[in-house]
Amino acid sequence: MLLADLDLQPALSGGAAWLLVVHLLATAGMVGIIWFVQVVHYPLFSSVGRDAFVAYELRNTRLTSFVVGPFMAAEGATALWLAIDPPAGVSRAWALVGLALLGVVLGCTVLLQVPDHSALSVAYSDERAARLVRWNWVRTIGWSARGAIAAWLLVHAVTR
Repeated sequence: MLLADLDLQPALSGGAAWLLVVHLLATAGMVGIIWFVQVVHYPLFSSVGRDAFVAYELRNTRLTSFVVGPFMAAEGATALWLAIDPPAGVSRAWALVGLALLGVVLGCTVLLQVPDHSALSVAYSDERAARLVRWNWVRTIGWSARGAIAAWLLVHAVTR
């Protein structure tokens, strides 16, 4: 069954249904991306080689932005919308929990991941690479919890 096949109209108005679906898709996209980064991408940094790493890291951060940017923008906008003006049947409390978790993962990104990537774009460091993997668990768990909340918000609103 495809999302397009779901009959969301009885439970939600069209705009509310699309808001929840876009929110879930954007969040689920980030959940998939962050698990890939945690399990595959960051651990392979040490395999690039010190001589090639700076060029690799500069290209890596630029290209990664193109992939995660649209998901993060859609997720942030819909999470904020759901917290400020939740549709009927959508728990404001859970929307706020989801928004708070988004604040944690984005805070971790800005305060820890970005500085480590900036340092790695100058010179490879085993310590910085290991720190990326270690602190990325905060983002991995946070985004996974957000995915569960986004799914619950949609299912709860549709089945109420």
